[in-house]
Amino acid sequence: MPMDDDIAPDAKTDSVPTQASLIPPLRQVAVLLDIDGTLLDFAPTPREVWVPPELSTTLKQLHERTHGALALVSGRSLNDIDLIFAPEVFPAIGGHGAEMRLQPDSEAVAAHAPPLDKELKRRLAAIAKLSPGILLEDKGYSLALHYRLAPQAEKAIYEAVSLIRAELPNAPIEVLPGKSVCEIKHSGFTKATGVLELMTHEPFKGRRPFFIGDDVTDETVFAIMPDFDGLAFSVGRRATGVAGHFDGPSDVREFLAHLLDVDRDVSLS
Repeated sequence: MPMDDDIAPDAKTDSVPTQASLIPPLRQVAVLLDIDGTLLDFAPTPREVWVPPELSTTLKQLHERTHGALALVSGRSLNDIDLIFAPEVFPAIGGHGAEMRLQPDSEAVAAHAPPLDKELKRRLAAIAKLSPGILLEDKGYSLALHYRLAPQAEKAIYEAVSLIRAELPNAPIEVLPGKSVCEIKHSGFTKATGVLELMTHEPFKGRRPFFIGDDVTDETVFAIMPDFDGLAFSVGRRATGVAGHFDGPSDVREFLAHLLDVDRDVSLS
């Protein structure tokens, strides 16, 4: 798992301790984490993802060690995030920046993100009928068409979305290509706008963030990390401007657990 583009793709390095050495003490940082493809391995459907028990323990301890400055940053809704991590509840940005919760026991903070127009949503939802195996997910602020079970339908899905956009050129929507998913959301908010808002609130304010993500939608957050003297890491690929990358979610989980070990050693020294 090389650290930058100057190292050959097949080079072998122990990136977990190497990347951990880049992270300041936990009392100084804000931990920002994408979920699917970053913390969790992909599953045939979004509802089938599995949260390893040790990950929940790691996240709880990171939340404690950072004095609350840990947040999940996801395209999933807050309700969906809570379901898959139940019974644990964490601070989170949901719906690609449409929703935010600053503390586990606090109410969601409105991000002024309007839901998709009902008629537009109806037309987009009809695309799921193109092929068996296309899974429709209505997130309120966005609509996702998952085709992991129908990979042959990818081209037809994007062509159908393009046709609707051509017929409604003034519709304020944005198409987010993902890993076996085409997501359509209201324009004007992103994961980055959510993070920018998050970083104005305690306990995140004034801290150095690091963000780990895997998808195209995470690149907006990668781009703003330098604004906070922060760090970005990509998963599964080398994205532009990141400090390093991980091969997969299992490496991310190992990295986070290693951070706790390193921080504990520093605290005892």
